[in-house]
Amino acid sequence: MPRETGDSVRGRTPYLPIHKRPKLTLPGKARVAVWTIVNVENWSPAGAMPRTVLPPPMGVPLLPDVPNWAWHEYGMRVGFWRFLETLTARKLKASFAVNGTACELYREACQAAHEAGWDFMGHGWVQKPMHRVEDQKAAITDTIRAIEALTGKPPRGWESPGLTETDETLDLLAAAGIEYVADWVMDEQPLPLRTAHGEIVSVPYTVEINDVVISAVQQQPSDEIYRRGRDQFDRLYLDGLKAPRVMAISIHPYLTGVPHRIKYLEMLYDYILGHEGVVMWTGAEILDWYRTQVPPTQ
Repeated sequence: MPRETGDSVRGRTPYLPIHKRPKLTLPGKARVAVWTIVNVENWSPAGAMPRTVLPPPMGVPLLPDVPNWAWHEYGMRVGFWRFLETLTARKLKASFAVNGTACELYREACQAAHEAGWDFMGHGWVQKPMHRVEDQKAAITDTIRAIEALTGKPPRGWESPGLTETDETLDLLAAAGIEYVADWVMDEQPLPLRTAHGEIVSVPYTVEINDVVISAVQQQPSDEIYRRGRDQFDRLYLDGLKAPRVMAISIHPYLTGVPHRIKYLEMLYDYILGHEGVVMWTGAEILDWYRTQVPPTQ
């Protein structure tokens, strides 16, 4: 594998425009496969928060950062359960991107996700960029073991904290048995990525229909996930006549699980479900569909 910075990324998958690929077909001539990713994370009160909503007094960071830690903690105490109700009421299953340590910290929520039949994905050991993890191999192994201990089987998918990867992350994930990743937000169809241990599939994820970007970074109005999500779906549905597309909806309990936003997520689901030619899948189901049509070459 190439190891020069930049080449190690470009060398993972060839450039191939969507209109020049072998044809993919969704069941029942569907146009779009939609998957939801619920992100559950461990924000340690001992360190700086991954995100902040309230700047510190006089701009000086203080630890413990109680208000911003509690902002996230609210999501696990309240917001997550709104997600569970919203998805269950519509007979939908999410992909559950979870920090390994969260399996014990928020065991009741993780158990509820398992009982609902959600597809568990590794999301790092704690919510920390992979570049700052001292031993990535151990963090990946520990995360897989924590999920397996809770669900009875290892996760097939992985989403790195903040979508971060070093040059070795993908190779370590493949070696650990991970089959698909959500870090490579570069397409509207699954793609094979080369690793030192065979191919791993990139299932299309999103930094657009993602409440971290919409609500925490861009600070858009509460209804933005519905307006943007509807427009995203409409175009994918149109383009899906030529070639099937994948739409991701990425949500976090402390953001979209709050009272003034949850109804717009519900509206988005109801809008999508009002269309024929749509499959509502998990990441693992998208992987399995893709692999029936594009077998590994490596």
